[in-house]
Amino acid sequence: MTLLIIAMAPAPGGAAGGGMGIGAFLPMILVFVIFYLLILRPQSKRQKEHQKVLDSLTKGDQVVTSGGIYGTVQRVNEKEHTLTLKIADDVKIEIDRAAIARKISSGTE
Repeated sequence: MTLLIIAMAPAPGGAAGGGMGIGAFLPMILVFVIFYLLILRPQSKRQKEHQKVLDSLTKGDQVVTSGGIYGTVQRVNEKEHTLTLKIADDVKIEIDRAAIARKISSGTE
């Protein structure tokens, strides 16, 4: 019985031991920082670079769409955010600017 009372007694020096400090949240904070540095930041950087490429498209640029179609930009419609691509002789298609996956070469080369 005496052993049970001693085991339930508070710690000496008045330390109550039930406090939640920043140490309890430190692992969660570290996981978020690592997640940001390894995933969110590089993805944001790639997205900004891709948007720069889309904004710089001009007539004569050779591009690839996200569907895998290769073509040459014939006309850029800034108002509707569309492009007219020439994909073969006498074959032109109009696509949304966001459908461009990458630019192969510039029209000035």
